[in-house]
Amino acid sequence: KKLIQRGDTVVGVDNLNDYYDPALKKARLEQLGIDIGRANQPHIIQSSRYPNIRFIHLDIAYTQSVQDIIGHGPFDAVCHLAAQAGVRYSLQKPHAYTQTNLVGFVNILEGMRKHGIKNLCYASSSSVYGLNQQQPFHTQHSCDHPVSLYAATKKSNELMAHAYSHLYGIACTGLRYFTVYGPWGRPDMAPMLFTKSILAGERIRVFNHGDMWRDFTYIDDVAAATVAVLDKPCTINPSFDPTRPTPDSSSAPYRIFNVGNGSPVQLSAFIRHLEAALGKPALIDYAPTPPGDVLRTHADAQDLFTHIGFKPSTDLADGILEFAHWYLSQQSVLMRQQTQPLDVD
Repeated sequence: KKLIQRGDTVVGVDNLNDYYDPALKKARLEQLGIDIGRANQPHIIQSSRYPNIRFIHLDIAYTQSVQDIIGHGPFDAVCHLAAQAGVRYSLQKPHAYTQTNLVGFVNILEGMRKHGIKNLCYASSSSVYGLNQQQPFHTQHSCDHPVSLYAATKKSNELMAHAYSHLYGIACTGLRYFTVYGPWGRPDMAPMLFTKSILAGERIRVFNHGDMWRDFTYIDDVAAATVAVLDKPCTINPSFDPTRPTPDSSSAPYRIFNVGNGSPVQLSAFIRHLEAALGKPALIDYAPTPPGDVLRTHADAQDLFTHIGFKPSTDLADGILEFAHWYLSQQSVLMRQQTQPLDVD
């Protein structure tokens, strides 16, 4: 939405899968004037509200279709945010992650290579830090010990991007997002799932007695950072030392940045903010920490600020209040959403 409102021409792609209720995905598209109707893949839909956006209902794991779309440019850049998300779901459906996050990612890279597109901004994840307990997380830290398949696929994306950057000169910038929340968010994540249950008077399940810490990052900050990075393709690091390499930059045009507030909040405190915004108490059941979760995330985003002059800063209380206002305005639709397993990453 930020791109089209400033006048860019955008082609959006999504497969609208049923990992969570596709009705929410369709409602997001309707905000852009795109009515998906009963269209089957692949199908091109022109926005009725904005002349500069089209949407294509397509799975990026379909190699030839992705090649065809990228070939119909010309495109200045690719902002690649499509992925199978969720830490815990990767324990249940691992092949969904290999198809979308690995096959889909290389399809994007190959399409860019074949058609000469030199600017890629893509989503990584804070989950890649895995067993690393150095806090705050810095992009120069080792990320070789993931604790979920989801995290492993996102780290793999960073490695694949580096290979294409080195071989073909594609400027590849990876963004490790930290617990993104806000309007139109995923219904399997804590803000949406907790809000639905609190308003319905149902109990919420809280892991590790609420003693989990997350660097919650508001969606408007994430969008601003992503667009700014897209506008400023990375370049080679002239100080890169191959005898002492660090994972955040390279002799190729390749960079990794954290996108997080830099101020982790305890999950129990997050719940209190949500209760205050909704004006209703939460009924809580405590549960052990599930496999694949980490207890604390904390972003060092100074490198991002140095690169684009911006880093996330929205206070959690303000962000939760904005989210609650939005949720209440959409309550008749959102309360009908299918219940999902809780994911805080």
